[in-house]
Order: sequence, then structure tokens, then C-alpha cells
Amino acid sequence: MRVQRLRLTFARGDEAKKLSHLEVMRALETAMREAGLPLAYSEGRRATAQISIGAPLPVGVTSSCELADVFLSERAVLRDFVAALQATLPRGMEALSMWEVGLAGPSLQTQVRWAEYEVDVPGGGRSAKDLRRGISELLAARSLPWEHRRETKTSRYDLRPLVLSLELEAEGEGIHRLLMRLRVRQERSGRADQVVAALGLGPPLRIHRRRLYVERTAPAVEAYRRREDRED
Repeated sequence: MRVQRLRLTFARGDEAKKLSHLEVMRALETAMREAGLPLAYSEGRRATAQISIGAPLPVGVTSSCELADVFLSERAVLRDFVAALQATLPRGMEALSMWEVGLAGPSLQTQVRWAEYEVDVPGGGRSAKDLRRGISELLAARSLPWEHRRETKTSRYDLRPLVLSLELEAEGEGIHRLLMRLRVRQERSGRADQVVAALGLGPPLRIHRRRLYVERTAPAVEAYRRREDRED
């Protein structure tokens, strides 16, 4: 039975960047149980903790802004909970804040609109001027057909609508830093490594997610947007 919903902000550093989404979920569940939170569990043969992450982070990416909703079977006092949770999380994960959100509100996954990343890429002999030209061409493109291969499955889609903004934030000796805002959707989200590949650059040296934008909208608008996403 769900009686309270809490929203957790947490970070994932270098020591936790290789964890899969499932491993992160298990780490959160274990840490919350050890910290004394009365987690709510689903009913059925395989009961699972009622924890949902707003926008799963790709393996190899660090973050200082991850969000997770946690449902409790009993009300909890939050005053000392963040410190207690931090003591039980694995190395590389850090609890930053937690607050209560309404039980009846829309799911966290439907509210996340975009993610902001800073990405360090190898210069590869390309000047900052040349890279800015490539960024301008990508943003000016009306479409960017893309193929994403995963094991035996290949997905084909347009990458361009998933890129909301892209700029060269800093240039260095052989390393440039890109700043990008990528759309987050339940069906498909933008990936920083794909944007880097679309620019013709080598694999990123570092990807860090530093912001998730959560929009609070009326239920009728949420229903319309879900229908619109299905039609895309």
C-alpha cells in the first residue's frame, strides 16, 4: 500500500558510472532498506520495491542530478534521512536531497523534458572554428537519420528532434567541451555519444549529466503529450 511518495536527488560519480540501470535500482533499494525506510512493494509472485528513476543514465556516464521517486508503505520523517541514506549507499553514489511529492501526481518519467550534458571530446585535429561550423550545420539540418544497433536489434529514427541545443562551451589543448541539451522521452531520448558521433568526432572522453528539467503540467496536457509521442 502506498501512503507517501518521496523524490530523491542523487549523484553518480566515477566509481558508480559502470553500474547498469538494474544495478542502480538494486543499490537504491538495499540502501533504503538499511536506512530504515518502509518501502512499498508491488503485489504478486515477484514483489518489487516501488522505486522509479526519472531518466535512466547510460552506462559510463556520471551525473550530479539523478532523480528517483520512492513510494513508502508508512509515512516517514525526512529530517535525518538523507544522511542515513548516504551512509548506506555504495561508493560513487551520493544522496543530495529528498522531499515529498503528491501521491496522485503524474509519474516522474512523464515529467522529465530534457537533460543537460557536458561532454569532453578529443580534438582530433579539428580546430574550434571547424567544430563550431559542424555544430551549426547539425542544428540547421531538418533531419538527421540515425541507426542505433543493440545486440541483434537495429532502430532507425531521426536524431535531429532530440537535440534541443548544442554549443562548444570550452576549447583546450586537444580536448574540447560541448554543452548539449537533449530531449527526454519515454519512447526515446537523445544520447550524448550519438550527437558526438554525428559531429564526426571520436568517442567522448567524458560525459556528465548536470541537469534534468522536470515540468509540472496538468493531467490533460500530459495525456495529450503521451498520445503525441506515440504518433511520432
